This record gives sequence, C-alpha cells and structure tokens, in this order.
Amino acid sequence: MTGADKAGNLSRRGFLHVTALAGGGMLLGARFPLNGARGAAAATADAEATLNAFIRLTPDGTATIMAQNPEIGQGVKTMLPMLIAEELDIPWRQVRVEQADFDATKYRGQMAGGSMATPMHYESMRRVGAAARAMLVAAAAKEWKTRPEKCTAGAGVVRFRNKSLSYGELASAAAEVEPPNPRTVPLKDPKDFQIIGQAIPGVDNPKIVTGKPLFGIDVSVPGMKYAVFEKCRVHGGKVRSANLDAVKASPGVTDAFVVEPTGSAAPSPSIFQVGLPNGIAIVGDSWWLVNEARSKLEVTWDEGPTASQSTAAFDRQAEELSKQAPEQDLGNDGDAAGALASAAKTLEAAYRYPFLAHAPLEPQNTTAHFHDGELEMWAPIQTPQFARGDLAKALGIPEDGITIHLTRMGGGFGRRLYWDYMLEAALIARQAEVPVKLVWTREDDTRFDYFRPGGYHFLQGGLDDSGNLVAWRDHFVSFGEGPRFAPSAEMARNEFPQAFVPNFALQASKMPLGIPTGALRAPTSNAISFVVQSFIDELAAEAGKDPLQFRLDLLDAAAPGTRTSFDAGRMKAVLELVRDKSGWGKVDLPEGTGQGVAFHFSHRGYFAEVVQAAVSREGELGVEKIWIAGDVGRQLVNPSNAVNQVQGAALDGLGQALDQEITFEGGRTNESNFHNFKLLRIDQAPPVEVHFVISDNQPTGLGEPALPPVPPALCNAIFSVTGKRIRSLPISRHDLSWA
Repeated sequence: MTGADKAGNLSRRGFLHVTALAGGGMLLGARFPLNGARGAAAATADAEATLNAFIRLTPDGTATIMAQNPEIGQGVKTMLPMLIAEELDIPWRQVRVEQADFDATKYRGQMAGGSMATPMHYESMRRVGAAARAMLVAAAAKEWKTRPEKCTAGAGVVRFRNKSLSYGELASAAAEVEPPNPRTVPLKDPKDFQIIGQAIPGVDNPKIVTGKPLFGIDVSVPGMKYAVFEKCRVHGGKVRSANLDAVKASPGVTDAFVVEPTGSAAPSPSIFQVGLPNGIAIVGDSWWLVNEARSKLEVTWDEGPTASQSTAAFDRQAEELSKQAPEQDLGNDGDAAGALASAAKTLEAAYRYPFLAHAPLEPQNTTAHFHDGELEMWAPIQTPQFARGDLAKALGIPEDGITIHLTRMGGGFGRRLYWDYMLEAALIARQAEVPVKLVWTREDDTRFDYFRPGGYHFLQGGLDDSGNLVAWRDHFVSFGEGPRFAPSAEMARNEFPQAFVPNFALQASKMPLGIPTGALRAPTSNAISFVVQSFIDELAAEAGKDPLQFRLDLLDAAAPGTRTSFDAGRMKAVLELVRDKSGWGKVDLPEGTGQGVAFHFSHRGYFAEVVQAAVSREGELGVEKIWIAGDVGRQLVNPSNAVNQVQGAALDGLGQALDQEITFEGGRTNESNFHNFKLLRIDQAPPVEVHFVISDNQPTGLGEPALPPVPPALCNAIFSVTGKRIRSLPISRHDLSWA
C-alpha cells in the first residue's frame, strides 16, 4: 500500500475531516500571488520586501518567515519555517521566525491537532520556499540579462558566472516578479538538504528560559481590565440569582454581571463542538482583586439533569450493559462466537479506564476587546477557524469582524481544540465595554475541562491447541452523546488486531452523558492501546509464549485482502528494533525487576515500546527505563524536536497511567488541582531512549503516536514481576505487593 493510500484511510480519527473543513492545506499553504502586499513592500530599496504570505526579506539578507500554525509545544513554529528556509536556500542564522495571526485568506490548515502539521505541510511549505527562491533567481537573471536557468542559488546568494547578488540586494526587485506556479517549481533532492534533518533549537527557547512575555497569559493591552468567571459546579447548570450588588462593592471591582449569550446557540459544523457559557463575570482592576471578590459570590443555580450523574453510577450501568446484547456491531470478521465456543482455551477480562483532564500548565485565558461592532482577541487556541465561526454566531457579528492573534500555548494536549474560554472572554468584553483579560484558576481548569472520556471493555479471547489467537470479542461500553471520539466501523478496521484474528467482533453500547468530553493527546489511541495491548499480553501468558514473540507472530497473521491502513511490516520493524535495543529476553534482570512490551499505530506513526520497572515485595513501584522505536517515514525534519516529542509523549503517558483520574459525584468534578490530579514528578521520570526506523514512507507527525504504548507496557512489566494484572487505571489504586 502506498503512502498516499495510507494517508487517505486516516480519517478514522476525524482529523482529516477537520482539516478539510479548515481548508486542508492540500498542496499550498499559501494563496499565490499576494500582489497588494508585494507592491506596497517593494516601493523603496530600503523597505522590507514581501515575496509571499510567508517570506519577507530585508536589505541585509535577513528573512522573516511566518509560522502559520499555532504553537502548542509540538515544535511547528520552528519546523514549518525550516521547510521553507530549506527550499529558499538561505542559512538558518539569517532566518527570523514570526507567529502569524489567524488569517483564512492567506493561510490554510491553520490549526494544531492530530499530529497533522508534517503530513499536511511537508511539501507545501517547501514549495513556498522554492517559489520564493525562483523569484529571486528571476530578479537576478533580469539584472544580468540572462535566463534564470543559467543562474544558481544557495546560501542566500544568486550567482551567474563570476557575478553574485545576495538575497538582500535582490529583495526589492524579486518582490515585483510574478510568482511561479508553486506546484511546478523544482524541489531539492533530500541528499542536498542543509536545514531539514538538522537538530535546530526551538525559536522560542530563549524567551521561554528567560521568562519573556510569550504566552496568552502574558498578554497586556492598554486600558485592560481583568476578569474571572464563575460557573455552576454541576456541568451544564445555569444561574438563577446572585448577590451581584455585594460583589460590585468589593475593592477594585468595576462590574459584575450574569453572562447569558444572545446570539445563535448553533455549534460550528466540526467535531470540536463547544457549548455557550452561562455564569457570572467579575471585572476589575487586577486579577487578584476580582478573584478575591469571587469568594463573596452567593449564587442559586439551576443544576439541571447532569446532577444525577456520577462515576459510581457509570460503573454500575456499564456492568449492566455488559450483560446485555450490544447496541452496535462495529467490526466483524468470521464467527467470533462460534470460534470462542470451540477454542482450546478461552480467556475473559473486563478493562476500565477513567476520565482524564488535560492539565496544561498554563490555565485557559483570553484577552478580548469588543469595540465598534468588532472583536479583537489574543488567545492560545488550536482551532482558530472554528472558534471564529462560533464567536461570530454568539455575538451576532460577521466572521470578518473578528481578529484573532495567536499566542504560544503553555501546553494543551487537545484542550485548546475547544474555545469555551474565548466565548466567555468575548461576551464579558462586550458587556464590560473595555479590553478584558480573562484568566481561569487552576481549579476552573481542572473542573471545567473537556475531559478524555472513560470507557469499559469486556473482552473474550480464544486460542487453538497451538496457542494461536483464533477469536477476539470486545464489547465496548462508552458514552454516546455528541462528538465523543467513540468507536466507529472505520476505526475498527484500522485498529489492531481486527485484520489479524480470523474471528473478530467489536461491539458497542453507549451511556448518556451531560459532562463535556473531547480529544486528549492521541485521542482514542491513548485509551484503547491500554486495553488491547494488555489483553494481548494476557493471551500470550495463557498460550505459554513470550509476549513479544506472540505479537510478532500475530503481525504475520493478516488475512489476505483485508482493507486496513495498518502496515504490519512497519510495525514488525519497530518491534524488532525495540526488542534488540532493550535486550529483551537476553538480559538477566534482578529479582523484582521486569520488562513489559506494547505497540500501537496512532496518527500515522508506528511505535513499539519496552518499559522496565521494579516492584518491591511491599508493592513500591519504580520505572527504571523506557525504550522506544518509532517509524514516521523517510525524514525527521528536526531530529532534536523529534526526540523531544517522543520523550514527552512517553512521560505524559506514564503520568496518566500512574496516578491520574477524574471522577464525578452529583454531576460535579471531584478533582480540583494538582494535589488530587497528580502530574508526573521529576523523580518519577525515567530515562527514555529513542530510536527511529527510517522507512520509505511519507514523513508524518510526532506529537501523539508515542504515547499510547506506554501505559500497557508498564502494566505488562508489573505483571512480569508480581503476577498481578492491572485491568483498570490509574495504577496507584492497585495493591502491587507480590502475590
């Protein structure tokens, strides 16, 4: 199967659908030409010359390259300009990077999510640079009265025979050249790359380490007031009454009011749907003062139907549904029921994983100014196009009356795919009639997240006399209202092990939910990998086989002609690599130490991982090391960032597995801050050794695919020491003392 075919099948995550709605970035991330911008910039030789939507040149040869996508820590603010600079053929030391505002006219696919930046823009950003290089060459050829093909460009200089002109000297003239068709400009042979493939530090690193203003929470504008927003602790509850006069009398408070949207309540046509806010805004001279005034609020709430929902009730309902006929068939091959009935050995297991919060270190925030019927915003947002559509509806103004300045995000992991905090800030600013900076507390951020939904899997597996897996049945119980990233038939075809078991059934039942849920880093994969790779380990033990070899044997068992985007050969390669690098089965481990293995195909990336963990007889757990092997195609654009993304994803997954869960009682979130929703601590973080298989496939993204194998690999390592299976997360809820 070709790389293009594989890309075409990846809509199961929903991200291709989203990017198609966003303009897709199919081949051009920029719309050529931008004549107005070029003509204005090229008026004088001293002016900065604009070659296209992405590139400006100054006479000293400095190129300012626009980073179009929002930066959330995934490295695109460095990586995408690297692609442009490579084909522009300018030394990186002469490049300055600037974050672009949201602009649907100039840019396409201007979002962050789904590890899509590399597959969407790898070629299109290179063509942006190549087209600009061609304009510079054409300007030089005109100066020398020769043909462009007789000139060469490199290292920021165009040459012809013994003549040369720097890009800075050519900038003004090049800006007047009619841009070529970027689809036809020649691209470099990868063997000639000077920037792509080099380890380049993040362009924001100096500001980050020195604490310079950079993030949404750092924004300050003239005349700005500060705001907090109080919502009902029961999700979906609404204000009945409040002591607003008493709050307004608090020091530093300039206003307090109920926010009730007056625009359209219709959500945008995307999987990232956001409800309209209802609550009480307090506005004043400092954030500290308005947050202090918040403690004086006395509110009567209409809590609504979600007040009857709780984690305990979900657990009971899931158990009841598991005993009933499933509501949906999502994937069927062969006769799973019949094969289970005739199998030499069968195994049953019930797995559960919790709701999770995103817990970015920078809480949600937005600065908004509503004036003259228009809205200007400074916001950390992953999906500005969808946000702008909903903002326009909520305010009753046209979309082109909204300006969104994209700030760097202090984490997000999918949380900032949703723009509820932007809606709050916009509605508060409209009523306050001054610029307003809304900042959530950590408690707001934890309680009012768009949570990764929990789920329940009731599994059966069957083995033949030789210990081969011949039957698999999974009754998945999850939540069914709205865009919940619930399973689909398309997803099932691409999830291991459907194509590799002759008799397979994936079935589902759904429960109602009033609590908002959404995508968390590696959506769907971050949960289903724990279930699938843990149960495969159980089946390997039941078969009496080495769990890594059992997986390799499974990867050889694909049914011919099965339609799936899962490439067994690529997964085998990374599994064999991580086996060799970790010394699997060849290292004498001390008593109380074990290794576990898992793999997963997620967001176009193939990753296999081995976790080594030690468990004392009393049950004290320590993770000693993680080995990771991944395949994301033929080119790592920025190797240092690639390793950083993989290591970060692994530690993120480790933190989720060890001690994270969100629970509910009476429709309220029980957890509120890092004391009871615990992030991974530095003394818990093991070394993470990363290796890549460079395969002949299109380059793909790295923000997400390394996360899913970590939790099951850790749980499988714990079993190898203690003999205890972890069938529910987090691990901290289990007694790990040796059996």
